[in-house]
Amino acid sequence: MAVTPARCSLSAALYWQLLLTLTILISACDACKKVTLHVPSKLDAEKFVGRVNLKECFKSANLIYSSDPDFQILEDGAVYTTNTILLSSEKRNFTISLSNTENQEEKKILVLLEHQTKVLKQSDSKETVLRRAKRRWAPIPCSMMENHLGPFPLFLEQVESDTAQNYTIYYSIRGPGVDEEPLNLFYIERDTGKLYCTHPVDREQYETFQLVALAITPDGYYPERPLPLIIKVEDENDNHPIFTEATYIFTVAEHSRVGSTVGQVCASDRDEPGTLHTLLKYSILQQLPASPSLFFMHPSTGVITTTSSQLDRELIDKYQLQIKVQDMNGQPFGLYTTATCIIQIEDVNDNLPTFTRTSYVTSVEENKVDVEILRVSVEDKDLFNTSNWRANYTILKGNENGNFKIVTDPKTNEGILCVVKPLNYEERQQLTLQIGVVNEAPYFRETTSRSAMSTATVTVNVRDQDEGPECTPPVQTVRIQESAPLGTKSSGYKAYDPETRSSSGIRYKKLSDPKGWITVDDYTGSITTFRSLDREAESINNGIYNVTILASDEGGKTCTGTLGIILEDVNDNGPVIQKQTVVICKTVMASAELVAFDLDDPINGPPFSFSLVGDSDSNVHTMWRLTRINETAARLVYQNDPPFGPYTVPVRVTDKHGLSHDTSLNVIICDCVTENDCTLRVGPRTGDVEVKLGKWAILAILLGIALLFCILFTLVCGASRASKKQKEKLPEDMAQQNLIVSNTEAPGDDKVFYANVFTSNTVGSSGQGICGTVGSGMKNGGQETIEMMKEGRQTLESCQGATRHHTLESCKGGGQHTLDPCRGGHVEIDNCRHPYSQWHNFTQTRLGEESIRGHTLIKNLTIKEGAVV
Repeated sequence: MAVTPARCSLSAALYWQLLLTLTILISACDACKKVTLHVPSKLDAEKFVGRVNLKECFKSANLIYSSDPDFQILEDGAVYTTNTILLSSEKRNFTISLSNTENQEEKKILVLLEHQTKVLKQSDSKETVLRRAKRRWAPIPCSMMENHLGPFPLFLEQVESDTAQNYTIYYSIRGPGVDEEPLNLFYIERDTGKLYCTHPVDREQYETFQLVALAITPDGYYPERPLPLIIKVEDENDNHPIFTEATYIFTVAEHSRVGSTVGQVCASDRDEPGTLHTLLKYSILQQLPASPSLFFMHPSTGVITTTSSQLDRELIDKYQLQIKVQDMNGQPFGLYTTATCIIQIEDVNDNLPTFTRTSYVTSVEENKVDVEILRVSVEDKDLFNTSNWRANYTILKGNENGNFKIVTDPKTNEGILCVVKPLNYEERQQLTLQIGVVNEAPYFRETTSRSAMSTATVTVNVRDQDEGPECTPPVQTVRIQESAPLGTKSSGYKAYDPETRSSSGIRYKKLSDPKGWITVDDYTGSITTFRSLDREAESINNGIYNVTILASDEGGKTCTGTLGIILEDVNDNGPVIQKQTVVICKTVMASAELVAFDLDDPINGPPFSFSLVGDSDSNVHTMWRLTRINETAARLVYQNDPPFGPYTVPVRVTDKHGLSHDTSLNVIICDCVTENDCTLRVGPRTGDVEVKLGKWAILAILLGIALLFCILFTLVCGASRASKKQKEKLPEDMAQQNLIVSNTEAPGDDKVFYANVFTSNTVGSSGQGICGTVGSGMKNGGQETIEMMKEGRQTLESCQGATRHHTLESCKGGGQHTLDPCRGGHVEIDNCRHPYSQWHNFTQTRLGEESIRGHTLIKNLTIKEGAVV
């Protein structure tokens, strides 16, 4: 009995130990990976602590709660403080419970909060040991909270190289935040590779930093490649959402249907997109007037819609909403901003215009036109001076004759009733009108036009007026033959008194009688012919002669009418050919068309007959013949090939009743192609030619004459200049010149011999003379002649030249001397046989001879080498 209790107690102890072990194993299986968050010693309320990956632990969780009330867990795993927390110890932990209410499954995550100082010590002791077995020089994910409170410098991570086991390694970094803006934000310990941050960072300014870590030995050797380090700045909800406008103004029509869109508001948040920090929620805080609630705002899109169709502008024309936008999807600790939204109610035509009275009475005198007789007014509650308020009036009944019209006064919106067609008291003394009114804009409800129109009755009394005579109808006609004798009487114009319907007491007077053909009886209005009537006279249109008559009563009131005298035609005009000059272009045609016209009425007109007029002795019938074309035209054809020129051809035209008229045609047979070619020359091919010059031809002739004068002037000026130059070359002692008679049969050529200069053109050459220089020589048969007259024959013997000997021999023909052709060199002639005195005496006796074939001026001839001096 003593052993049994001991055994029982031992069994119970083993049982409880086994149960505790099983509970621990179950809890270990349901628990997820532990999460460690490094935090400062003090955490403010609603402060972001860190983020836990909830999906990795339990994807289907729909219920999340924290075991510590000082912390709140959001759906994305963000951990926020609900109160201010001071870490009294270096560690603090709490549990995040994840459960699925459908299958009752639950998992937990242990969150460990460690003070920053402790983290540094742990990294010194543990991190190095844990990373010994792996390749440690590799990119390490790293992040830091924006606006971190410190303490600073803040440890971020540690980089290590496996080569540190064999070498002394120094670590360094570069990139944005180190040697680039912002400068000196990060630094690394050279010996340990620990990376620190020196001050807080704003994520909205710098989202990430891409650094490069380097490992180097003291002697400058790089055992590792540059290591990229990406430091991500974790977002903190530090930016309020902001509306795009401080005040929104929208418009919605009154009586809009439920769900009609009023407008949409929009806001933005600078925090990280895709997080709860930028997940915005819109709401309406207040509506003025508050009751009833008429608008709804969609929490995600910010679209404002109507919740009622009872919007009535005539009651309330404007609403004001105070709206809010909050991040964190509207969580109480989310940041928010407010704005104002003004909604104006747009007017629609939901009120019909109505007459202020249902009946009106007015009066008007007869025969009045374009006068206002009544003004009617309406009431309309719609917006003033819009198409929903402006009225359109119309006459529904009683205006079948179009005597009235009603228009709208644009200033007062009243209807103005006017008379546009005169009323007659003798015909009707009272009229009843029914008028209606609608707006310019259609009524917004679907109704018939009658039910949407207000009506009223207008009674119009017509007042009697003393009227004058009526000229009715205004145009009256009578018929008189144009051949009627003078003094023929006919009924004239008749006017009536509208009250008695008679013509008694009415006087008549002629106002207009263009030809003065008639007289008017003052009492009866009958007419009497005063002159002969002619239907074919000018200003008579269609055989009607119009006379204006004035009718007046005893009171002096008048009216005017027109008396149309229809002149009955008499066959008193024969047909005539209007074109009396006819041109026949003989080269292209052999006939011309003749057209006749009769001033009489067509009953006394065509068909016409054409014939040639002339006796048997005339040659009209032999040269011409006529052929019929139609009732009013014939063709004139020439015969026997007459010559070009004008001809007179008498033609007789007779109408259907035998009345005829003779016309002498002027027929021109012309050598032309068109008739216009002949009109430019009146007498073609007959010697009677008229030449017409156009303005351009006259201008060309004047320019040619001017050009000719310019050429002549140029030649005269050139000749005068040449003579002046030759005179300047004459020696001063040449004061006397002689005119010597040649008396030779050869053509007389002018030769000028100067005392010191003797020039001549060379035979067969245009340059300087070979045998000397001879002035003004003329070529004749290839020889140069020098006429020297003394006894009919003279000889000039040449002296010995420098190179050759040349002689100037005398020609035997009539005293003409010829210079033999020289083959080169110069001619030098000295000791001429006839001195100047002998030449002078010889020439003076022969200056009076009538026949002078040639003359030469000679003075003191001396021929030397190269010239005649």
